[in-house]
Amino acid sequence: MTEQLKEDLPAVIAEMEKKCAEHPENVMAHHHLGLVYMKAGRTEDAIALLEKAIELDPQSAESMINLGAIFFGQGLLDKAKELNNMALSVNPKAAQAHANLGLIFQQHNDLEKALEHYDNAIKIDDKFATVWINLTSVLTMKGEDSRALEAARRGLEIDSDSALAHNNLAVALYFSEQYGEAKNHMEKAQELGYSVDPNFVDRLHEKLV
Repeated sequence: MTEQLKEDLPAVIAEMEKKCAEHPENVMAHHHLGLVYMKAGRTEDAIALLEKAIELDPQSAESMINLGAIFFGQGLLDKAKELNNMALSVNPKAAQAHANLGLIFQQHNDLEKALEHYDNAIKIDDKFATVWINLTSVLTMKGEDSRALEAARRGLEIDSDSALAHNNLAVALYFSEQYGEAKNHMEKAQELGYSVDPNFVDRLHEKLV
């Protein structure tokens, strides 16, 4: 469906809108149309469709998670948190909901809660690269340098093309006093398009002089 969306998004939307109209009780039709609206930048329409999907099926954890992602993007963290908690109440194994809650608590600077949710996400899916990458940041802020370095390496092992993973590994290596390797990963992050903190660049260069 991805290629079709790229080629003819209006036609895809029209087809899916027709399906929803013909099958008003079809939860997945509303859910998928909501996702297509998200891709099309029609945020309010996406919210309405995902809310409808949840109304039709109060056990639709996936719809709750996606709706929460929209609210997170709008800066409505409390709404996003509520929806991800709802998702976990119907599906305790929803790793994405834990990952999202970890990021929400990280935004609130509640590092212990963020750590708890990231750990839970990893217990469910230990190949969740984004969680390992975000976990690195939390552990670095907590001063747990050895754990941060381990998490950073794991995140990069899973997603070697992630600019953020390279950046976070560079930071973890810096605090572990492995400055040469830190420089290599910092430069790779920049090569991949990441805007590395200029202050970090300066501090690392000072260590290498």
